[in-house]
Amino acid sequence: MALRINDVAPNFTADSSAGEINFHDWIGDNYAILFSHPKDFTPVCTTEFGAVARLAPEFEKRKTKVIGVSVDSAEEHKKWVRDIEAFAEVPANFPILDDTSLEIAKLYNMLPAEAYLPDGRTPADSATVRTVFIIGPDKKIRLSMTYPMSVGRNFAEILRALDAVRATDGEPIATPADWVPGEDVIVALSLNDDEAAQKYGELDIKLPYLRFAKDPQA
Repeated sequence: MALRINDVAPNFTADSSAGEINFHDWIGDNYAILFSHPKDFTPVCTTEFGAVARLAPEFEKRKTKVIGVSVDSAEEHKKWVRDIEAFAEVPANFPILDDTSLEIAKLYNMLPAEAYLPDGRTPADSATVRTVFIIGPDKKIRLSMTYPMSVGRNFAEILRALDAVRATDGEPIATPADWVPGEDVIVALSLNDDEAAQKYGELDIKLPYLRFAKDPQA
């Protein structure tokens, strides 16, 4: 069964470019982003890891840890990091998990079990392994995205989605299409107009069920 929003993210212990990691312990009381890749030393993956490296200060501001996972060994990851840093022109200090066994890929339903080929595996054999999970401090999955191997991810969108997840966590609000921090949010129907106005200030009521308020974090 595929993992669903609000499922507890499966825990695991694995080797990584930064040593052995127990996933839940590593998350601690932070948000976390787990993002997977088909293979080290591949072109799209290198650009994606470079994008994550450049965004490190943004993730840190949001109290969010990032961790990659690829189907190669921790030793290969350490070599690949040199290429990532040369391309990105910044340090790549986040860990990359060793998933040579595809244990994590299978645990997170990132590819079918029969995709594991012990010898001569190419990126095409793990083509579905280009997935993103945003996980909350309570270790529950808040968001997931899966991309085909030919499409590099937009990490600006992942950062925007993280902002929306964090803004709405535990609050009776939602974010409209294309929302970015500072823009108006949608008030949940669990609050009537008076309750919503008392909590969030003056409302912009477009429809009886579509009520905007100022971003409470702005």
